[in-house]
Amino acid sequence: MFIELDSLFNQGINSIKLNYKFDFSDEEINGVFPFTTPVELKGEIKNTSGIVTVSADITFSLETVCDRCAEDTKLDFVIPMEHELVSSLNNEETDEYILVEDMKLDIEQLTLEDIFLALPVRFLCKEDCKGVCFRCGANLNEGPCGCKKEIDPRLEALLGLLDE
Repeated sequence: MFIELDSLFNQGINSIKLNYKFDFSDEEINGVFPFTTPVELKGEIKNTSGIVTVSADITFSLETVCDRCAEDTKLDFVIPMEHELVSSLNNEETDEYILVEDMKLDIEQLTLEDIFLALPVRFLCKEDCKGVCFRCGANLNEGPCGCKKEIDPRLEALLGLLDE
């Protein structure tokens, strides 16, 4: 979805309200299609003294599996979107600004890029997820497993001293 920005840059309009819903259900993350509900974008694009900025919040939910315990989980996110837009650049190697030479901004693509940049490295069902037992595969969030704790063979001789 493209937003025409000529009115902000050249015609003296002060702001454009943003209130969109995007369907990213065909986007894949780690082999899963986690976007089961629309992604909402609310905010505005504003021209303040010749500086055009995008300020918005991206709200969405992901349905995926926990990276530690492999349980299905739903995660809710609110990501702030803040960008400065320019119609030309003197130094083309900078990534501080978004260049909109044709006065059109692909707000859907920008939203998707901001989501991918803000996502955590691991998706966890809860911050203190204990994961699964590496021997039997039991979910340790539901309680301890029945596996006997192994003793490091290098320290086994010291265990004999404790028995005496």
